[in-house]
Order: sequence, then C-alpha cells, then structure tokens
Amino acid sequence: MSDQARLSAGDTAPAFTLPTDTGEEVSLASLVGEGKKVIVYFYPAAMTPGCTKQACDFTDSLDALQGAGYTVVGISKDTPAKLAKFRERDGLSITLLSDPGLDVHRAYSAYGEKKLYGKMVEGVIRSTFVVGTDGRIELAQYNVKATGHVAKLRRDLGLAA
Repeated sequence: MSDQARLSAGDTAPAFTLPTDTGEEVSLASLVGEGKKVIVYFYPAAMTPGCTKQACDFTDSLDALQGAGYTVVGISKDTPAKLAKFRERDGLSITLLSDPGLDVHRAYSAYGEKKLYGKMVEGVIRSTFVVGTDGRIELAQYNVKATGHVAKLRRDLGLAA
C-alpha cells in the first residue's frame, strides 16, 4: 500500500500541474474546466514493453474516447525528454506528463509497496482513474494489467470496444 488510503469513486481528484514532453504545463483543472472527463493513468516507465503496449492501446482508442467526452493523460516519473522520445518512437497521440518527484503519484496512491515477481518492492503502481467534469473520481483502478486494460476500461465505461 502507499502512504495514504487509496482513492475511490466520489473522492475529489488531487489537483496537479505537470510538464508534457514538449515542456508545456498541463493541469487537471484546465482539462476538467473544458468540460471533459479525464482518464489519468500512471505507468512505471516509458519505452518498456508493458508501458508501450498500454500507451499504444490508449492512442489507438483515443478517437473513440474523445468522441465520448474523455481526454487521456499518462503520467510517469520519466523526464520530458524521455517522454518526447517515447512519443516519437511509438507515434503516441495521448498527453504524456512528467512527475519525476512522484508527488502526483503519491497523491493518487499510485506509488508505494507492490508485489513484483513475488517480492514486496516500492515502486509505481500501474493505476487508472476517471475524473468527472466536477473534479471527482468516478472510477479508480489499481494494479491494472498493461495488456488488455484499455479494452476493459472501455467496457467499464460502457463504450463499445
């Protein structure tokens, strides 16, 4: 577990402002302020197999998600420069945000103790949150699988796969 209790539906989503791979700053308030629901997902590291699969799945689903009123942001501890390489290498169209100090990860309880190959380690907990237009969490999912997660999330949101 992490330093604090996990978030759940109805909780106010922790605010954040983080740099993108281009250095532009993006805040949750600005996204929600545009009247969009926001899918915020945390992943361990850019350019690793599982994280690449997940980011590509979100990119492949982006048109459908945006059509249903969602925007997608992926957050990792990677630097903006590494995120730029990730975007370019894999043709990603989702927003990638850098949280090297892990402050936002911790605010969402997406960093802490987790099981890795049977051992307890401290690290990023692959997690996804859906934030409503009111800034509250509508869906919180921890320890999600990289492969198949986007399809499952679309089903959970009632969107055709």
